[in-house]
Amino acid sequence: MDTEQILYEVKKTIVGQDALLERLLVALLSRGHILVEGVPGLAKTLAVKALAGAIGGQFHRVQFTPDLVPADIVGTRVYHQHSGEFQVSLGPVFTNLLLADEINRAPAKVQSALLEVMQEQQVTIGRETHRVPRPFLVMATQNPIESEGTYPLPEAQVDRFMMKVLVGYPSPTEEFVIVERAIAATAVGQAVSDPEKLVAMQDQVDRVYVDPALIEYAVRLANTTRDPAAAGLGDLARYVSFGASPRSSINLILAGRALAFIRGRDYVVPADVTELVLDVFRHRLVLSYEALSDDVTADHVLTTVMSAVPVPEAPLQRAGRP
Repeated sequence: MDTEQILYEVKKTIVGQDALLERLLVALLSRGHILVEGVPGLAKTLAVKALAGAIGGQFHRVQFTPDLVPADIVGTRVYHQHSGEFQVSLGPVFTNLLLADEINRAPAKVQSALLEVMQEQQVTIGRETHRVPRPFLVMATQNPIESEGTYPLPEAQVDRFMMKVLVGYPSPTEEFVIVERAIAATAVGQAVSDPEKLVAMQDQVDRVYVDPALIEYAVRLANTTRDPAAAGLGDLARYVSFGASPRSSINLILAGRALAFIRGRDYVVPADVTELVLDVFRHRLVLSYEALSDDVTADHVLTTVMSAVPVPEAPLQRAGRP
């Protein structure tokens, strides 16, 4: 299967980070975008670059800074004196994989310009509309340890990311291999797929079967975050100011389909959905000040919610499909 070959090729370059690589591929296949939080030096940039190389796609990286303007991201019209005409100069968003490094360092206007492209898959410059290439994935990173000089993403904008993935330090064994590879000759990756094949795989993912019981499960999870007391979690209500939006249940099912496809199935099982709940939901909860003071995280809230919402039994694979 192409997805296995892609992951195998990327892992020639990247040590560990299995969860991040799988989530990147899930987002790519389900036409979503990822927000990644982790300290510097954890190979976030290298992971996206290696994935772009494996799928034979274009890769651009933008370092977000306070002096960035929207035209630096989406492009602008340039006046050519010799012809007396304006010509469009397309920005770095016109690529297959875009890494928006430290997105919270750019002002709101720039963040909004990027998020608009993510949602609409197109840019309007002057009177002309330009569509971004397919497939199109934005991976934005945030540094959790340095808040000075940052512009935190508003909740409404964070909600547009399909997943928020937390990246941790490698294990000692993985770090040993990382150092070994760093001092050895760099392995040259090769393309094992192409953008056209990936678009075809996206269409296959669209046909993966989802049992209505799993859709109901996703909706119940989202509703429980909005009204914990209704599920017997009254103690949790003081920690949640606003629960997850409907985008959470939509994206959970979309991501679950892609994960099922990666694992070689044309139907979704409960594990495909439950494994992704934290990544899809964590950035969509708005916690109260009381949660901050009690050191309660979104992951803690979601783990409690998941324990209160029963997981459906393994859905039918083929029988009973419409």
